[in-house]
Amino acid sequence: MSDIVKPIIKLGIPKGSLEESTIDLFERAGWKIRRHTRNYFPDINDPEIAVSICRVQEIGSYIEDGIIDAGLTGLDWLIERDVKGKLHEISNLVYSKSSNRPCRWVLAVAGDSPYHRPEDLKGKRIATELVHMTRGYFDRKKIDVDVFYSWGATEAKVVEGLADGIVEVTETGATIRAQGLRVIDEVMTSYPVFVANKAAWADPAKRAKIEQIDLLLQGAMRAQSLVAIKMNAPADKLDTLLAMLPSLNSPTVSPLRDTKWLSVETVVEITVVRDLIPRLCAAGAEGIIEYDLNKVI
Repeated sequence: MSDIVKPIIKLGIPKGSLEESTIDLFERAGWKIRRHTRNYFPDINDPEIAVSICRVQEIGSYIEDGIIDAGLTGLDWLIERDVKGKLHEISNLVYSKSSNRPCRWVLAVAGDSPYHRPEDLKGKRIATELVHMTRGYFDRKKIDVDVFYSWGATEAKVVEGLADGIVEVTETGATIRAQGLRVIDEVMTSYPVFVANKAAWADPAKRAKIEQIDLLLQGAMRAQSLVAIKMNAPADKLDTLLAMLPSLNSPTVSPLRDTKWLSVETVVEITVVRDLIPRLCAAGAEGIIEYDLNKVI
């Protein structure tokens, strides 16, 4: 009978808005996570990892307490739970294709209100999910306000007259504007972070596994914005074509059986491809192939 491999680390991944993008990222990094209905402990194709799906608000506390060795959570909730300084921050992760920028926590008021600066809200009521962070924001500005916890539908608190202002999360501000609200200040910028329990980080075996995960996650994230292109290039036009090609280092140039042609391959930002390919064609390149990348290390 073969020996059973025991998990080296307990890994937390966030439930909710980051769940799908996190599982997708892990798959591109080489780990397939298979969820079960009504089960917060999914399978993963690595016997050295045990996975727990947790609320993003709680992951930092679980890691601090050593219940989980490492995990992904939001910087905002580490600050809200006051655990950021008690964990080892491994890397920042802004990885979702549908949400490829950090989110912002903003201070917003009714569009027709007389409040235009944070100072105008002195003595007023502020609704938010991040009470600790919001109080810290106003304390730093020396503005006395009444901050209270919002159990959801925070934007509606101003509309319904339950609050004079809100501190709410947004990416583009579209939802806030749609509710007839106006942003008057940015409270903080948040993004996903990969963090570890300090005791786990000090354990050589656990640290090696955590570093392996981080290396491949970073590679998968980097690959999201890149594609590889390959083409046949006339030998007498090579210098012209190479001058058009941005690359990570230097394009790969290989000889072909027909010495009048060369094979050229490189990696470029996905945003430049639609303009680059027509220029390459005009310069004489043929057989251009574009393909996605899983990881770039």
